[in-house]
Amino acid sequence: MNESAITTSDGCRLAYRFDGTVDNPVLLLSNSIGTDLTMWDPQIKALGKHFRVLRYDSRGHGSSDVPAGPYSMDRLGRDVIELLDTLKLSRVRFLGLSLGGMAGQWLGIHAPERIDRLILANTSAYLGPADQWEERIASALKADRQVTADLFLRNWFPPQLLEESGSTIAKIRAVLLATNPQGFAGSYAAVRDMDMRRTIALISAPTLVIAGQHDTVTLPSHSELIAATVPGAKLVVLPVVHLSNLEAPDAFMNAVLEFLL
Repeated sequence: MNESAITTSDGCRLAYRFDGTVDNPVLLLSNSIGTDLTMWDPQIKALGKHFRVLRYDSRGHGSSDVPAGPYSMDRLGRDVIELLDTLKLSRVRFLGLSLGGMAGQWLGIHAPERIDRLILANTSAYLGPADQWEERIASALKADRQVTADLFLRNWFPPQLLEESGSTIAKIRAVLLATNPQGFAGSYAAVRDMDMRRTIALISAPTLVIAGQHDTVTLPSHSELIAATVPGAKLVVLPVVHLSNLEAPDAFMNAVLEFLL
């Protein structure tokens, strides 16, 4: 996999990898809760023609460490800054989906000088109320992993795709089953405590918001709010549920490349 790792200032090992030509501008990809950097596999060939693609496993996921206790959006954002600092990358294009899109919003607000262009896919600036997350944290820590995986898959994909149970679903299920429950719980806490509905007005990078028309996790109205609040943001709505890059890879890639190029 050509994976490498950095260690953050709080001692967390973060796994990352590069794909594509060294001379190309860097595009950083950030994964959702319950996935890892392999969620972007279908996009790498097309993106690699234009970019040096950098992807990483968010803390609590994939080959990265799984620190105990709650995570924060501030910490997830600083993980990215420390990754860029270690790799001596002053400025990148950024694409994040769901939790990755939340980290992208944080970066756009707090580290605007590091973000050249920003793509926020199937994400929210706020996912309240907080008490629902307390239940999910408790549930994640004690639930059977199979139950957790099935719940995510039902929230992420249309029924017909789940019934076909092809290789895409099989790969995502395997990653969900392998994800440490503390990775879910820590990330849920970051989402619980997040409210960027007002502060995303500070984002200055050119921004594309990709919404899923049938998304029940990060509702289309959440994407509309982001697009209406971030100055000059563009909104694209795809006829998908939540993991838009996997459900409609061609339409997703068209929107991404049209914006980035």
